[in-house]
Amino acid sequence: MIKTVIIEDEKPALRKLERMLSEFTDIEVVGKVESVEEGVRWFSENEQPQLIFSDIVLGDGLSFDIFEKVPTKGFIIYTTAFDQYTLKAFKLNSIDYLLKPILNEDLQNAIDKFKSFLPTDNSVNSQDIKQLIKKDKTTLSRILVKIGYNLKIVQTNEVSCFYSENKIVYLQTKERTYPSDFTLDELEDVLDEKKFFRVNRQFIINSDYIKNIHTSPNYKVELEFQPQEEITVSRDRVKDFKDWLIG
Repeated sequence: MIKTVIIEDEKPALRKLERMLSEFTDIEVVGKVESVEEGVRWFSENEQPQLIFSDIVLGDGLSFDIFEKVPTKGFIIYTTAFDQYTLKAFKLNSIDYLLKPILNEDLQNAIDKFKSFLPTDNSVNSQDIKQLIKKDKTTLSRILVKIGYNLKIVQTNEVSCFYSENKIVYLQTKERTYPSDFTLDELEDVLDEKKFFRVNRQFIINSDYIKNIHTSPNYKVELEFQPQEEITVSRDRVKDFKDWLIG
């Protein structure tokens, strides 16, 4: 049996996931955790599970805090309403990231992924996890941004570009600009590489918003861009940029 723990502070979501997991005859839920404090205590006092389903935003903090205080060797499948934490999740033994509401097909695929990568002796190798993550990269589809005391979900396909200014990274849509909690380096790792490209140190652009491309004899490439007026591709990125456009 696969020893499994669920970390979830919303009781309806907890009951639903538990019902879904009950359909898998080889999975045994051995623990249910509702807070960071309870999680630290549970993982300190009990045998490590092989598989963990974990919400991210809990009443007293983020579930990441649990694993930073009590490292786990188990695989983690994160379950959350937002995907802005993708990068950090994959740094903490995550093998999948399911957005709520969880679909049966997505849950099945996540469990199949876990089983296919689990060694026959049921041990977990952290290096293997890192290799799996690198092979099966999850891309960021939505970003949670703050507007005063309010939160707004922005679809990444609505973002024309991300840019850095005064050590803050902003995302630009047709309507307005929003600050984000990411760095450009982090965004490069989680954005869809077929759609987004880092043209220079300051900008990551979305190909859907390029209006025109200007070249010159000195290999300078400038983009007419919406809603930015003009963005220059750095010289050391020109070849990769052209390859990306036709890729």
